[in-house]
Amino acid sequence: MPRSVLVVDDDPHIRQLLVFALGKAGFDTSEAADGEAALAAVEAGAPDLIVLDINMPRMDGLEVCRRVRAVGDTPVLFLSSRDDEIDRVVGIELGADDYVVKPFSPREVVARVQAILRRTGARAPVVTGPAIRHGRLALDLDGWRASWAEEDVALTLTEFSILRTLAAHPAKVFSRDAIIDRLHGPGFAITDRTIDSHIRNLRAKFAAAGAADLIETRAGIGYRLGSCTG
Repeated sequence: MPRSVLVVDDDPHIRQLLVFALGKAGFDTSEAADGEAALAAVEAGAPDLIVLDINMPRMDGLEVCRRVRAVGDTPVLFLSSRDDEIDRVVGIELGADDYVVKPFSPREVVARVQAILRRTGARAPVVTGPAIRHGRLALDLDGWRASWAEEDVALTLTEFSILRTLAAHPAKVFSRDAIIDRLHGPGFAITDRTIDSHIRNLRAKFAAAGAADLIETRAGIGYRLGSCTG
C-alpha cells in the first residue's frame, strides 16, 4: 500500500507544491494549515511521515513535534524558512529525522521523505533478528523495542538505530561519522552535532529509567556502549 505523508505548512502554495510532488511520487498525501489541525490529523489517522514547517503562527512546528513525540515515533521532516542552527539542533533534539531549509526543491523533499521511509520500513515484520541484552539493557530487534530492567523506554527510530549499532558491538568505539554511515549510508550530509543531540536524548531517556552508564564518550574519538549495570 502507498505510504501516507501529512504536509503541514501555513503557506497554501507550499502545501500545494509538496502535495503535488509527493503524490506524483506515489504517496498518499493529506495537509494541514496549522499546528492544531496537524495534531487533529495525526489523531484521526497516524501518517507514515509528517513534513512539518517550524515557523507557523499560534502553535509552531517544534511544539507540534514535541506533542507527536510524546505519544509515538512518527518520522518528522522539518521545513524552516531560515538556516538557523538553533532551530536545527532543537528540532533534532526533539526527535526530528531530517531537516530542509526553504527555499527548497520539491525533488529534494521527496528524496528526503523516501530516504526516511526506507529506514522506517526496516520496522516491518520481515526483518528478523535476536534480542540484544547487555547488563540491564535489552533490545528487541524484531519489535523495535528497548527496555531497561524490563521497563520499556520509548525511542524514536533514529535513537533505536544508534543504540542498536552500539549494542551490536559493545566493545567498539564508534566515531560520529561511523554512526552516520551505519544510519544513512556513506556521504549522508548531517553534522556531528546531530549525533551528539541523539546521544543526549538517549542518555536522558534512560537516565529517567535509572540508567547512568548507557553510553560512554571517548574524547576525540566517539561513543561506545557503557556497562549498562545501572
